[in-house]
Amino acid sequence: MSKVQPRTLSGFMELMPARQIQFDRMMAVLRESYSLYGFTPLDTPIIEASEVLLAKGGGETEKQIYRFQKGDSDLSLRFDLTVPLAKYVAQYSGQLAFPFRRFQIGKVYRGERAQRGRFREFYQADIDIIGDGKLDISNDAEIPAIIYRTFTSLGLKRFQIRVNNRKILNGFYAMLDLTHESGAIMRTVDKLDKIGAAQVKELLMAEEIGLSAEQAGEIMRFIAINGSNAEVLQALEGYRGRHPLFDEGLDELTTVARYLAAFGVPEDHFKVDLTIARGLDYYTGTVYETTMLDHPEIGSICSGGRFDNLAEYYTDKKLPGVGISIGLTRLFFVLEDQGYLNDQLNTAPADALILPMTEDLSAAIALATQLRSAGVRTQL
Repeated sequence: MSKVQPRTLSGFMELMPARQIQFDRMMAVLRESYSLYGFTPLDTPIIEASEVLLAKGGGETEKQIYRFQKGDSDLSLRFDLTVPLAKYVAQYSGQLAFPFRRFQIGKVYRGERAQRGRFREFYQADIDIIGDGKLDISNDAEIPAIIYRTFTSLGLKRFQIRVNNRKILNGFYAMLDLTHESGAIMRTVDKLDKIGAAQVKELLMAEEIGLSAEQAGEIMRFIAINGSNAEVLQALEGYRGRHPLFDEGLDELTTVARYLAAFGVPEDHFKVDLTIARGLDYYTGTVYETTMLDHPEIGSICSGGRFDNLAEYYTDKKLPGVGISIGLTRLFFVLEDQGYLNDQLNTAPADALILPMTEDLSAAIALATQLRSAGVRTQL
């Protein structure tokens, strides 16, 4: 009989036992941190009806999704945890207590090109707070405060949570009469860390967006506002009064910065950064990205933001929310590459090993049972 060559598909993670134990410990730290803030665990199916997952789909989402037929059913593997959450709160809103605070750690699937640190099957760890009709701005500050605690619990020190508000950006573009182009502009500006300021400016003036050199220059000067959080917010005050949406966003961003300090996040761990836009269209207010200061080439290891109506494609009920997502598989490999994983941790699968020296195993089995009853991990 011919043998099948054992192999793992490209973009799918398998770990050796010692590394798997470290990965599981990392997930345990996240669960402990999220539970400390009163978030309830949630699990949703990996497979959903395609029409549910793609309600707000199209474009890149449809290209990357794993979609298949089973009988008469059109099914897909979930590509994130946010869309299943939207379905969940729409389906069970009458049975949930709001604000609904949930965390979920689970596998998601995207058929994109696999590369080191980027996978086709990977874990995401999400926290979201969903309101019924409205959701206070204080929640926008609590979310990154939880990430600060979680990352410090993992032993990370040199990281920074960068914060902005889409209303500020949309209001600013409205001042320049660029409301129609605002989505394309934000998606372009979101590439700043990857391609640099000069190329971003070129793209803004390219045919697809078609800004004048003066408009592109004004945008580049605006997003280049830098300094301490207080200095950036003070510079933004100079634009106040020119558009109501901008003013609303500035009020929200100022409040989030103040509350972040009250939540105990040191200022060197969060920064008001006007270059943060997030490319996804469903973000409507506060947006976040988290980077490791000593490894900017890694990019964002944790991102998210505020959305006005999470479940608009499933219900007329207004359900605003704010959340953030950690790409857990990618973060694990980043920590491994940069030497953050503690190889000195005890990764043995048991605390006690019983070696029977007689043919009758009864005594050894009884001892193993007794040790396990006392909470001692035991191998026989």
